[in-house]
Amino acid sequence: MYGYEIVHTYPHDPQAFSQGLAFADGFVYEGTGRYGRSTLRQVDLESGKVLKYVPLPREIFGEGITIFGSRIIQLTWQNRVGLIYDKESLKPQDTFRYKGEGWGLTTDGRRLVMSDGSATLRFLDPKTFRVVDTVTVRSRGAPVDRLNELEYVEGEIYANVWGTDRIARIAPKTGEVLGWIDLAGLLRPAERVNIDAVLNGIAYDAPTKRLFVTGKLWPKLFEIRVVPKG
Repeated sequence: MYGYEIVHTYPHDPQAFSQGLAFADGFVYEGTGRYGRSTLRQVDLESGKVLKYVPLPREIFGEGITIFGSRIIQLTWQNRVGLIYDKESLKPQDTFRYKGEGWGLTTDGRRLVMSDGSATLRFLDPKTFRVVDTVTVRSRGAPVDRLNELEYVEGEIYANVWGTDRIARIAPKTGEVLGWIDLAGLLRPAERVNIDAVLNGIAYDAPTKRLFVTGKLWPKLFEIRVVPKG
């Protein structure tokens, strides 16, 4: 079990129903959800100001995002369609189809890794979007479901477990949970505006080894350091 230290606190749009988070070239990229309010946005880290954004059609509920090369890829919840954008302009480029629900998305640099709310992670070919592998996530032999927002961090997959303050650290090859990060108390209870304001959003800046986390409708985004829990 691991805990955390807060390195820095940044502002975050308290109306952003955060479903996916990524960091690249000094900017935060965020996918937000809810019907009629879903977006893809580029955000200034220091100020929390939205620099660019694309609204999704009203009938689409946006979900997890990841950056793969010059593209941003965004899932949708129950529409069974993925959205592809140009990273620099956020201009929509293409779409693709998948089965079931879309929750979280990340990449290991070769493949996309997708969650659908179950204990199974799917690995997708980033060109064809076909499933090339799957793995069941287990902790001490028991499946771990409700896997949500994902981030690839130093050879591990970090996964929010929806409805909890915990992040699972997962071995990609076996699905074994290597450890848990307990983020209880990160956001003060008074700042959680309703029951939907749960932890959901992980981004990693590999060059500087900075780890960022936030949540749905949270007024803050945190840079944290993972530490052993004594």
